[in-house]
Amino acid sequence: MYSTLDFRQPVPLSECSLVLPLAGDKVRAGFPSPAEDLTVKRIDLTQELVTHPQATFLLRVSGDSMRDAGIFDGDMLVVDKAIKPRHGQVVVAVVDGEFTVKHLYQRAGRVKLRAANATYPDITPREGQTLEVWGVVTASIKRFPV
Repeated sequence: MYSTLDFRQPVPLSECSLVLPLAGDKVRAGFPSPAEDLTVKRIDLTQELVTHPQATFLLRVSGDSMRDAGIFDGDMLVVDKAIKPRHGQVVVAVVDGEFTVKHLYQRAGRVKLRAANATYPDITPREGQTLEVWGVVTASIKRFPV
């Protein structure tokens, strides 16, 4: 079983804009800094996350084959179809009509898809099997319980 993607109705992000306040430039993950140093400005998340709006889609992850890459079940992936896929990138691929998210391995004319979870085998195309890289993952958005 591979991690799959919820691919019912992909919608390009070209028509969306989400502007939210940005409180400061960074937040420390070590020792706290004084809160009064924060200045509030607004950023557009679409501008931050999307390079090619007409070719960018959101897909939701189902499964745990990419957990060691920080991609978990339920995460939303930002996928850009305009980026040429390269060795080592996280990609969305179609294998025999099924969508999956994996690391792309391209070396010496060989192509494989590699999970980021040791319990999942590599996907190496066999004779007659189709494998198409659909897009490159540029971001992962995760929600935390509230």
